[in-house]
Amino acid sequence: MAGENETGTGRHIDFSPPDISELEIKEVAKVLRSGWITTGPRTKMLEQNLAGYIGTGKAVCLNSATAAEELNLRIAGIGEGDEVIVPAYTYTATAAAAIHVGAKVVFVDSQPDSPQMDYDAMERAITSKTKAVIPVDLGGVICDYTRIFQAAERQRDKFSVSASTELGERIQNGIGRVMVIADCAHAMGAKKKMEGSWKMAGNIADFSSFSFHAVKNLTTAEGGASAWKPVPGVDDEEIYKWFQLYSLHGQSKDAFSKMQLGAWEYDIVAPFYKCNMADIMAAIGLIQLKRYGQLLERRREVIEKYDEECDKLGISHLAHYSDEMISSGHLYITRIPGIKDAQRREIILAMAGKGIACNVHYKPLPLMSGYKALGYHPEAYPNAFKYYENEITLPLHTLLTDEDAEYVIQQYINIVKGYL
Repeated sequence: MAGENETGTGRHIDFSPPDISELEIKEVAKVLRSGWITTGPRTKMLEQNLAGYIGTGKAVCLNSATAAEELNLRIAGIGEGDEVIVPAYTYTATAAAAIHVGAKVVFVDSQPDSPQMDYDAMERAITSKTKAVIPVDLGGVICDYTRIFQAAERQRDKFSVSASTELGERIQNGIGRVMVIADCAHAMGAKKKMEGSWKMAGNIADFSSFSFHAVKNLTTAEGGASAWKPVPGVDDEEIYKWFQLYSLHGQSKDAFSKMQLGAWEYDIVAPFYKCNMADIMAAIGLIQLKRYGQLLERRREVIEKYDEECDKLGISHLAHYSDEMISSGHLYITRIPGIKDAQRREIILAMAGKGIACNVHYKPLPLMSGYKALGYHPEAYPNAFKYYENEITLPLHTLLTDEDAEYVIQQYINIVKGYL
């Protein structure tokens, strides 16, 4: 989104503002006038519509993707004494959710020149304590789930059921191997051809989590969702019920049901958590989902414009589209050949001087002080560091005009030429 700025360029392009139309505003106003603003009919409708879009039987809307990921792990009975494999190259929520449930995070390095984890190293990291691997569909690009499931199957003999809950025990028995619990925070709408048919993110892994944060392609301001594939021997309705219990204090009735005439009484089955989605948020999501096809197409137009210019100069970038995969186009991640961290910072500042906000996705978690304090050593993840040290993410959103996108990429090319 372009506007006046203080840099002298007359331009200001934000990194990732939300695309909110009058349709979303009108829908939120309806909710405000309805007298029901917390979890209620619109949240349930959004859950149904998301499940239909993804292709799963059920989906659960929550207040964040972090909550969704944590509840995925809790529903699966993962806790103290368990190990969860996580890529070193990701945002903190991926690992923090596993830490919240008491599991040990086992970081795996990236592949050379890729943000995706080294699948061979991932398979070697599987032990008798491993209960799950958390792949990350970074930038909206779907991981190699075929390879991940192959590893889980090959290491099936190492897996033993050891769950923190009775439901988790039945889920682990039903799956019978290390679970694949995907971080699809960036990937709503991404799809991949698998075994001859297209599969949507959220309908590939055993359990998946999505983010609807303000910077995401589809936003509810704050929010997230969980989805899952059918588990042998476990009914989807039971899993859905436990998501509801975990997200609303263990209360046996949600607020909407409890407020019906004469239906005041409820039980607390356990002292659980508070991470439900409100109808105000769901109202935004309902309209965003209706508009989502157009939003994804606009992202593709901007990406293709960026790709053309980066390819001319030899700037590497995520490959968002192929005959086998269609990304959600969430992030435009680039890498400048031959530069180090100091030069990367200079380029970002130079872009800021042109009124363009850039970002970095991501600083590997073992480089962060909070993870160093937990005993993780950055030098153990050299590929992740190499990918990070010359990475720059360009603005990519649906409020960019053609003129904005042209300005961003031309300024970037002009600045980067001085470093090649």
